[in-house]
Amino acid sequence: MKFGISVSQIHEVDLVIQAENVGYDFCWVWDSPMIRSNLWALLALVAHRTSTISIGPGVAIPGLAMAPVTANAIATINAIAPGRTFLGVGTGNTALRAMGQVPMGITELKAHLKVIRGLISGENVTYEANGRSEEISFQSLELGYINLDDPIPIHVSGFGPKAQALAGEYGEALITGIPRGGSITDALANAEVGAVRSGRSMDHFEAYALVNLMLLRSGETLQSPRVLEEVGSSIMVNIHYMYDLYRETGTNPPRYVESIWDEYVSFREQRDSNRSFTEAHHSHYGHLDAEEARFLTPDIIRTFCIAGRPDEIVEQLTKLEGEGLTGINFIAPVDRQYSMCQEFADAVISRMR
Repeated sequence: MKFGISVSQIHEVDLVIQAENVGYDFCWVWDSPMIRSNLWALLALVAHRTSTISIGPGVAIPGLAMAPVTANAIATINAIAPGRTFLGVGTGNTALRAMGQVPMGITELKAHLKVIRGLISGENVTYEANGRSEEISFQSLELGYINLDDPIPIHVSGFGPKAQALAGEYGEALITGIPRGGSITDALANAEVGAVRSGRSMDHFEAYALVNLMLLRSGETLQSPRVLEEVGSSIMVNIHYMYDLYRETGTNPPRYVESIWDEYVSFREQRDSNRSFTEAHHSHYGHLDAEEARFLTPDIIRTFCIAGRPDEIVEQLTKLEGEGLTGINFIAPVDRQYSMCQEFADAVISRMR
């Protein structure tokens, strides 16, 4: 299994260097301009300061940049870090909702991926925007301003069947979530639908998951203060996503959050009446909102988190690997990143090599 680390702030380059040195395989830089540093500025620094770890957006949000701009950006990174650059793409949650906007739909995502796929493959593509349609391609490649010689794998983020199918149609890998993306077996089956649709092989297709990890120490339970602080903000991102979807479309939540749902909806409706609903995103992958701590019941933590002693974590990850999962990534709270990176490497990664 491959192991990844995520960064989002301009001063976190040293965290990637640490991860590279202790055995992590890849790094995601996430794209959320209202709460974190610019994706491409940070990714360029990461590319310049590292030498072996694979790097890429986790994920680049189509609603924030035109497809040719994203294709140019990742090909530029590929010039700095040739042969170890990938492009993660997904419709986004916090990135757009923190702006009061909604993520791109599947039809638009498909068109976006088609243009990027063609451009980074050195092809001419038809690009439509602002009511105009033209054949475009990268020009003056002899200047070496981008690198198209080393392939750039596309990793498509998808939690539902249609998005997962796009991963098989246009990508070399799927990025999903546990449990929001369903089982790994079902997610890969959905990706295969897209691969069949486009005549592509699944022989070397990969699957990655963003997970919540919790290494329990002696005497700790799922309600111990350290546990709540280390996984609370990451788990609540999922609840926020479900609430936003409910608020926008009336979509009912999955069964695994029914135990807290009515109380959570009531809480959010009351709190958001006195502030912008976008402010809920300020705690994402940063710190646990104290007002939301009560929603982190043992059942919720167990559902959203791979938790246990090191041998139990290894057992759970080995099972997921057997189902077809290639790698995992986690996002640590901003004040515990370095310690969690090292602890997980020592306790789990070393056992699975």
